[in-house]
Amino acid sequence: MSMKTIPHRLYLTEDQIPKQWYNLRADMKEQPEPIINPATGKPAAVEDLYPVFCKELAKQEMDANTRYIDIPEEILDMYKIYRPSPICRAYQLEKALGTPAKIYYKFEGNNTSGSHKLNSAIAQAYYAKEEGLKTLTTETGAGQWGTALSEACSYFGIDLSVYMVKVSFQQKPFRKAIMETFGGHVMASPSDTTNVGRAILKEDPNNFGSLGCAISEAVEKAVTTDGCKYVLGSVLNQVLLHQSIIGLEAKKAMEILGEYPDIIIGCAGGGSNLGGLIAPFMQDKLTGKANPKIIAVEPASCPSLTRGKYAYDYCDTGKITPMAKMYTLGCTFKPSSNHSGGLRYHGMSPIISKLYHDGYLDAIAVEQTKVFEAAVLFAKNETILPAPESAHAILGAVEEALKCKETGEEKTILFGLTGTGFFDMTAYTAYNEGTMTDYIPTDEELKKGFDALPKIPGFQE
Repeated sequence: MSMKTIPHRLYLTEDQIPKQWYNLRADMKEQPEPIINPATGKPAAVEDLYPVFCKELAKQEMDANTRYIDIPEEILDMYKIYRPSPICRAYQLEKALGTPAKIYYKFEGNNTSGSHKLNSAIAQAYYAKEEGLKTLTTETGAGQWGTALSEACSYFGIDLSVYMVKVSFQQKPFRKAIMETFGGHVMASPSDTTNVGRAILKEDPNNFGSLGCAISEAVEKAVTTDGCKYVLGSVLNQVLLHQSIIGLEAKKAMEILGEYPDIIIGCAGGGSNLGGLIAPFMQDKLTGKANPKIIAVEPASCPSLTRGKYAYDYCDTGKITPMAKMYTLGCTFKPSSNHSGGLRYHGMSPIISKLYHDGYLDAIAVEQTKVFEAAVLFAKNETILPAPESAHAILGAVEEALKCKETGEEKTILFGLTGTGFFDMTAYTAYNEGTMTDYIPTDEELKKGFDALPKIPGFQE
């Protein structure tokens, strides 16, 4: 297909929506380290996860062998409301940059949650319904996951409690409003509704929260409430599995266009969007079919990959979840309150962490003022107001495109546009008014989190 015939946007047909998720672990040469049961200090069995997770989701979490997993028809029916999502050619951005590179992005913002999170929310709510559950609980940072899960739970008739990181709760009141519109019950975390929340507030009454804290509260509610289970929007193996639909659609669309990306870029917080986007391309890399450059872009204020330690850590601040080996800043790490976007989790998906540790992908950390500069550039040229999270990937794509301008190379770049920024106007206002500031934690600040990492005989270095 010649350049002149490549459309600005390409939508697959409804019957081209993938019917199976792709399990990246089935092709990994070395598996991530096993998760550890904190009660025993030994690798967790699937049964150990049943008190917290739905049984089918627990099985998916532990499955390292099944390459493709069928997507149930009920999930596909809801996917068809907003999928397939388009792959877009950023012609105007290319022109503004004066680059010979071809820039594509996979846009996941065409649903009410405004993000990719709905892909896993639907799956997790469905499996909860199949198990006969009436109640779920979760956390949310910037609000996309809580919104998506509120939508999915409303669709399947399930009650939902959402613990929202307090600083985001305060910055984004309309996220709370939309979650409540779909029937979600939203609380600022840390809250006084759980033992973990009360303990954190007793130590620091002005604590502005973290994802680790919100996870602790949500898990506590799940294990102390009959008929309630916990669901998580990122990090977990099961979530990256569900999000593989992003990459599967993207690869199919690029094949139709006669393209294959030289560079693939995703924002990185917990790893769900990045893992989903890169999944089938990483399969090619692992099996020797292709060798794309893959870049994770994370915030300099929460730099788990670029400055974290590859070690076992708790997935929550309250230290009640299983321990995973991942790149982490320590479960007690709290991003600065001036950090406007999401991507504020202290650790990184064990799958992404292992791939990064083994050299299959690169990572960079960027300051938020530069992120918003890229966001505004993109919005002015492509007419989409991106979420701050997505703008990290935009910045990465811009930097790679400018390198092509310097060298004259006509590389093909693909990045993930995870969603829209219409609930992030406080941050955009701060950037536009020049009051936004950057924060980069010092080595001394990070050391506090590293010093608190758990010691697990036989597992922790």
